Amino acid sequence: MKKLTFGTPEKIVPSKFCKNFNYVEKEINFNTEKITFRETARGCILEIPLDADEQIFGFGLQLKGFNHKNRRLKLKTNSDPVARTGDSHAPVPFFVTNKGYGIYIDSARYLDVFCGFLKKKNRAKAQCKAISLSTEELYHFNTTPEETVMSIEIPGAKGVDIYIFEGKNITEIVSLYNMLSGGGCEVPEWGLGVLYRANAQFTGDEIINLAKYMRENDIPCDIMGLEPGWQTGSYPCTFVWDNSRFPEPQKVINFLKENGFHINLWEHAFTSPASPIYNELFDYCGDYEVWKGITPDFALKEARDIFAGYHKNNIVNMGVDGFKLDECDSGDYVNDWSFPDCSRFPSGMDGEQYHQMFGVLYMQTILQALCGTPTLSEVRNAGALCASYPFVLYSDLYDHKDFIRGIVNSGFSGILWAPELRDAKSKDDLIRRLQSTVFSVQCLINAWYCPDVPWKEFDCENEVRELLKLRKSLVPMLKKAFDEYKETGKPPIRALVSDYTDDKETYSIDDEYIFCDNLIVAPLTAESDERDVYLPEGNWRDYFTKEPAKSGWFKVNTKNIPVYEKVQL
Repeated sequence: MKKLTFGTPEKIVPSKFCKNFNYVEKEINFNTEKITFRETARGCILEIPLDADEQIFGFGLQLKGFNHKNRRLKLKTNSDPVARTGDSHAPVPFFVTNKGYGIYIDSARYLDVFCGFLKKKNRAKAQCKAISLSTEELYHFNTTPEETVMSIEIPGAKGVDIYIFEGKNITEIVSLYNMLSGGGCEVPEWGLGVLYRANAQFTGDEIINLAKYMRENDIPCDIMGLEPGWQTGSYPCTFVWDNSRFPEPQKVINFLKENGFHINLWEHAFTSPASPIYNELFDYCGDYEVWKGITPDFALKEARDIFAGYHKNNIVNMGVDGFKLDECDSGDYVNDWSFPDCSRFPSGMDGEQYHQMFGVLYMQTILQALCGTPTLSEVRNAGALCASYPFVLYSDLYDHKDFIRGIVNSGFSGILWAPELRDAKSKDDLIRRLQSTVFSVQCLINAWYCPDVPWKEFDCENEVRELLKLRKSLVPMLKKAFDEYKETGKPPIRALVSDYTDDKETYSIDDEYIFCDNLIVAPLTAESDERDVYLPEGNWRDYFTKEPAKSGWFKVNTKNIPVYEKVQL
């Protein structure tokens, strides 16, 4: 990899807060002289020429888009992105192309990225007489492919550091980027099992009864998640057990642990005046309230120590070994929650920077509280240089096709993503969603608003049991993939184009993915039992029946989830 410095970079950047940052310079073949830089009244701009056939992937958890060639993206933290505009739970300023390189931009700003636009040139006279009758036709990029430019605008900055990586395919390049942050995360085997999040209003007795139901009915479950109702106040948070719902919280925790469950607690960082740490934290917080609570500045050691110390002494020491860190992304363009971009934090960050860094700093603080206790937890926001954190992203959005695209895209950017199951429109919808969940990095069922386990409505407990047992059978394979992720940075789940970068057929496949090296998964939604499947060149067989499968495109019609295993001859 190679570091390049342009202008005068800002002091508050993701690499400053990456504890395992590991830059080792290596000579590269990329012609760095073709990258141009200039300052503007709005900040600064990088320009990188792109070949006519160059394809662009990455930029974090992009639920609405896959190949970003000729797109404009704004890498802004947003809780519920509804369009293909670049905003995300996890905007990551890192991209890869099919031309053997990737670039990380070390910035905590809302980057504007123009992924392949034409610069002015003196062209021959030409007229377009076609009359379009739809906006799709009207604005379609319909010129003959030619060299374009990627423009990256960094607002408010007068310079930036970038890091260039090279490899024979996208998987190698992404692995090098992940190693820059210290490699992938170490996870316990139980964290790769089944996580069930209970109804937010359940009492301690109801949690115990739910756990008994799971065990008595042979429903695999490794982690029990408690939602907001465990606290005396949750918007903002008190981090104090609610004695009306949980008069004996230690008794509940002990029961769960004795019956083979790990415990995961929901929370967010906006701290209530009723919290025991409110007064101590007050001077180490931003200048705007959220839900009438304060926002800890986790960039400060003092804030981290207060928050982590309380969690360790009063929660972790009870036997809790996982957390769901909610609401640390940002309000979207409709809702008015969270702090504004003009906020000021005592560490020197403004609101824009803190939105981009909030999830990273929150994860670090909770890991400090866990004090080495193994975990695979959840978080609503992540960003640059996050591969080493054992946290999985999730979303309040619920479109199944977007969820599948999230699985495919997450492997480009050093983040983990779970397409959780909540409710369903039908039995087919529930089963199809659970199939995708089973073949993801974390098998997450989130019943926080469901009065009962979501499958009882459709009388499909047997099918759910079978799928969750399938998940349990996949855990050793997943653990091996995560061990490799930690050692080499190689993501456990990847897009087909990541391994098969020279195969042009993979450049638009956003609904199939590589699972643990030798499997290709092609999920179906409830809309149809039929889909087209593409298998790259090689020897393949059906994972379940062991029947041979041909490479190339073919149709499949099944109630099962299509999974294909690469056969080593």
